[in-house]
Amino acid sequence: MPFMQRQQVCSRGQSSSHLLPLVLALLCLAVLPSRAAIEMPSNYKMPPQITKHPESVTVFSAEDFVMKCEASGIPPPSFSWTKDGKPFDPSDDSELNVTAESGSYVFFPLSNKMDILKPYQGKYVCYATNELGTAVSTEAILKTDVPPTQQKEKKVTVKSDEGSSIVLKCNPPQSSMEPTIHWMDPNMHHMELSKRVVIGKDGNLYFAHLILDDSRDDYTCNVQYIETRTIFAKEPITLKVNPSNSVLRNRRPHMMRPAERESTYNALRGQTVELECIVQGLPTPEITWLKKEGELDESRTFKKMFDRRLHINNVSESDSGEYQCIAKNTQGNAKHTYHLNVEAAPYWTEIPQSLIYAPGDSVRLDCAAEGTPSPTISWTKNGDEISGNDSGHAVIAENASMILNHVNFGDTAVYQCRASNKHGTILTNTYVYVLELPPQIITEDRKVYTVTEGQSASLECETFGSPKPEVTWESGTSYLLADPRVNSLNNGGLQIFKVSHDDAGFYTCSVQNANLSITAKLEVFNRTVILTPPKDLKVQPGTTAIFTCVGLSDTSLRTPQIQWRMNNQKLMESSSDEKYTFDGADFIITNVGPADEGIYTCEIISSLDQAEASATLTLCDRPDPPGLLQISDPKHREVSLSWTPGDDHKSAVQEYVIEFEDQGSEERGWEELKRVGGNQERAVLSLWPYMSYRFRVIAINEVGKSDPSKPSEIHSQPAEAPDNNPGDVRSESVEPDTLLITWEKMDKRNFNGPDFKYKVQWRRVVGSGPKWHESETTQPPIIVTDVGNFSAYEFKVQAINANGEGPEPDPVIGYSGEDVPLEAPMDVGLEILNSTTIKVRWAAIDRETVRGHLLGYKIHLTRKGSRGHHRGRRSREAESTVVEETGPNEEMKVISNLRPYSHYLLSVAVYNKKGEGPLSEPLPFDTMEGVPSPPTSLILDSPSETEMTLHWTPPAHPNGILTGYLLEYHRITESDDSPLQKIEIDDPKVTHFTLKGLDRHSQYRFYLKGLTKAGKGAPSIVTGATTLDGAPPSDISLSAGENLLNVSWEIHKRRRNVGFYIQYRRENDGSNWKKSEKVNSSQSFYQLRGLTPGSDYSLNFIYGNASFWETRIKTEGTEMAVVQASIATQGWFIGVVTALVLLLLILLILCFIRRSKGGKYSVKDKEDCPMDSEARPMKEETFGEYSDLEEKQTASQPSLCEENKMCSEDTLNFNGSSALTTELNLDESLASQISRPSEGPEVFHGLPDTSPLNPTTIPPTTNGMPNSITNLN
Repeated sequence: MPFMQRQQVCSRGQSSSHLLPLVLALLCLAVLPSRAAIEMPSNYKMPPQITKHPESVTVFSAEDFVMKCEASGIPPPSFSWTKDGKPFDPSDDSELNVTAESGSYVFFPLSNKMDILKPYQGKYVCYATNELGTAVSTEAILKTDVPPTQQKEKKVTVKSDEGSSIVLKCNPPQSSMEPTIHWMDPNMHHMELSKRVVIGKDGNLYFAHLILDDSRDDYTCNVQYIETRTIFAKEPITLKVNPSNSVLRNRRPHMMRPAERESTYNALRGQTVELECIVQGLPTPEITWLKKEGELDESRTFKKMFDRRLHINNVSESDSGEYQCIAKNTQGNAKHTYHLNVEAAPYWTEIPQSLIYAPGDSVRLDCAAEGTPSPTISWTKNGDEISGNDSGHAVIAENASMILNHVNFGDTAVYQCRASNKHGTILTNTYVYVLELPPQIITEDRKVYTVTEGQSASLECETFGSPKPEVTWESGTSYLLADPRVNSLNNGGLQIFKVSHDDAGFYTCSVQNANLSITAKLEVFNRTVILTPPKDLKVQPGTTAIFTCVGLSDTSLRTPQIQWRMNNQKLMESSSDEKYTFDGADFIITNVGPADEGIYTCEIISSLDQAEASATLTLCDRPDPPGLLQISDPKHREVSLSWTPGDDHKSAVQEYVIEFEDQGSEERGWEELKRVGGNQERAVLSLWPYMSYRFRVIAINEVGKSDPSKPSEIHSQPAEAPDNNPGDVRSESVEPDTLLITWEKMDKRNFNGPDFKYKVQWRRVVGSGPKWHESETTQPPIIVTDVGNFSAYEFKVQAINANGEGPEPDPVIGYSGEDVPLEAPMDVGLEILNSTTIKVRWAAIDRETVRGHLLGYKIHLTRKGSRGHHRGRRSREAESTVVEETGPNEEMKVISNLRPYSHYLLSVAVYNKKGEGPLSEPLPFDTMEGVPSPPTSLILDSPSETEMTLHWTPPAHPNGILTGYLLEYHRITESDDSPLQKIEIDDPKVTHFTLKGLDRHSQYRFYLKGLTKAGKGAPSIVTGATTLDGAPPSDISLSAGENLLNVSWEIHKRRRNVGFYIQYRRENDGSNWKKSEKVNSSQSFYQLRGLTPGSDYSLNFIYGNASFWETRIKTEGTEMAVVQASIATQGWFIGVVTALVLLLLILLILCFIRRSKGGKYSVKDKEDCPMDSEARPMKEETFGEYSDLEEKQTASQPSLCEENKMCSEDTLNFNGSSALTTELNLDESLASQISRPSEGPEVFHGLPDTSPLNPTTIPPTTNGMPNSITNLN
């Protein structure tokens, strides 16, 4: 086996010694066994190590005999063997085949005959040796055995009585192997086993008692040997059960296996123990297992064979003790006690390490083992006992550790530690390698360590050298080890516990007495924390549960991952059934069921640490209804009700609600009577007399209410006299000369008995004497007449029934009905306080004239109109009346919010519940003049940059005679300290005013107030600035298409609108300038149409008579080719023209002939005449128009293509629907217009908007075809 080491580590550093590569390899193997590695070169030396020990085996055929030993070492070790403690060389044995390769040695027999194996039985030990020592293997035992064979058997018939017990024996063949027993029928179907019929560990079939159905002739025991892969079917057994002629007698349990009361069971540590108790009895006994002075470990203990076997896995010494199996049935019990003794073969508790040492070092090899009984420790060197020459500095301590004092190169060897007791021997190999080499640091320099606060940081500084280098750590000027959180490790590293941000920085590791050091950087980040942990949830089945988990981690790290677990199992988002959904901080579980109950953990995982929090999901539901309602302990108006709680479904019952149903008033349904705590199962109920009850109980938990329980039996209460009288007895007399006595109806449940009535009594308070008038009724009210107006009466109402009267009621005083007051207040006067307020006074009214409860006074104020209007105008103004109310004891009232400068009438009346009395004599008065309301509108208009005109309308309410206006204004500044300018306008008829000399760069705020003699009114306020002179736009942006140009600009605020034009001309063709329509500067956008694709244009923006911006643009698309002037000199062109001329002559002749036959028609007639789209005759006029059009267009070809767009993409359509098809229907005058040279877009002003020749309505196309006269054909 090749040896590995990390290349980066072992290639670091320099050494003058030729042994350094070897030493580095060995040291890396010693101190870094778990690191990633590469294959070592084959010439490096290494002590031998056994990598595969020979194994003990029991062979049943020669093919199973293979003895193998593997070892590693550099140079490769040689192998030797001992058998039963004596040297044994397999290569010298002619009966054995030996395969010896590098690191491996195997031998096995050449023959397949079993009889040759007996001489090779024994104990084998393998030795692997090279120049650095000898490693020894563990002992391997070779045993031979003969495979089991089936003996000839006789068929057995067993007879027994019904109810008795029996054992059917299997008797498997003798073998060192443990068989597996199956009782089956000939069809290989397993016999049905039960507590009554079981298979014992001995393979026998045990019947606790027989039944008639047990009779059969095919009880077959099948014996399986797994090692030899064989199965033996025993001879079938016939069982005949004799029926019992009498009733079967039950029998108490009795042990069938083991038969004695106690037995001892010995086992070794780590084995599996199976204790067995098989019992007979009728009925079939039940078995329980107990451990005295302890409990059974459920994690390692379970029961088999219907509790007849107790199975204990991986036993240890602590499992020793007494175990009892107790069999019970109705007739008694039986017991068996097992005394379990667990001992242990030797096992290691400490194994010495293979290390490299420097000459002169003291070596301590600690070797410790335990077992029962305690093992004996012994040491050997290279497989031999330590000689007297070694005993000088080789000392074995009392604890079996071996100490080598002042080692030298001769102590390099492989040492064996053995531990032995009566149960076996174990062995371990440890090498001591003595070398001398200079120190080096393995750990890379400037390594960065990242941790979060609160974690532990381990800074590495791994060194090698012999003797072992001593290192020191430094960080700045502080002494690190003075901090109790800092610890220096044996391997040279530095460990810092509970790291904080203050620990971040650079740390230096230096080798003492050598110029070697490295630097490590420690970075500390904020730890990950959970801000909002998930909360425990209780949800109902089928609902949705949502856990929320919000965490925070260091922003310098990557975004943390949120992982959810259920009972420590990772959860993944469901794609099919959407069971689990992860939505940010929320974890959603839909359709919660019983399988979803458990502990849910939220893990927020960053690249350095993680935080977690857990919550429990509990499935709960409404409680089941209580049951078994019982009524007990009936007393006066009281009974006890008890019940049995239902299942609370994992949510404790918080309270119970007891409801009742009145059997005499079932229309009221079930009503709540009482509530008690959820821990109670009984309640004392207070009841009403003369009622029949049924009760039910509802349980409530945090999920909701249970269904109601089943109703209890009916319980009736006897009748009694009323307990109380009706409440709220009062007079509600409204009509004069009547007394209406009413009260609140009593609840039927308070009637307490049959024939319930109200007894009403009344008498006058003054002058009537003690006599009461009386009347009985079943419901309120009762009305008494002829009692006078507003007279005081005493009255009372008493509840009565057939069993008696209620308590004596207290009388109540009330009054008969009221009437309206008779008189108005006297001595009404007023005092004008200001233009909107007056003070009114009057004399108190005589209470006798009120004829009821005096509620107060009402002051009627009627506004007749404004003082400034003449009588006719005032009569047309709508009157308005305001009523002010006062209390019954007031004789003065101040009234505000009157309209100034108005005519009013004032009257005062008394009122009671019945209504108002007569009004006092009207008292006229006028309010004084007041300040006007604000002007109803204020609008700004700016005729120039320094002028502002204000327009307004007069106040809606002048509140007097308007004498003029006060205009105030000021310039708005940031400090708001501009002085206020004031202008007084004396003419009240003026409705506008112009201010001049204003600052054109400022905004102003204007205040306009109306004026009367009373003063200034409230202002109308408006803010604005003057309008600046208009100017052409700047910051113009252009965007060219194929046939158009988009022009956009920013609108100047406060600028007047001005008009400008855009002049444009196509370059390089000598065309004239064209001018757009007038464009307003307030538009911000304009589209110039009718351009030619792929052409360069010059643009000139004109305002007034001057240009304010010039530029050039190029339209998109492909430029159309111009017909070459030299085409007329081409021969082919002359031939074509000649042919066309001849064709035209022929057509002319034909047209004249048709014309002479059919007459002449005007163009208009032809246009109005319907034409066949497939066969259209060519009339003379049409031909003439066509010819003339063609001639004129050919003569003016450049102008037509450039200005009228006849050759543009808009008219080049080869799909049979070209706009030029329609041109043939135009009259001659229109065609002549088209042929004339154009001066601009106005050339098409006479065409209709839908004309195909109007450039503004031709849709843009992208055909990109060259200009050609062929389109006119």
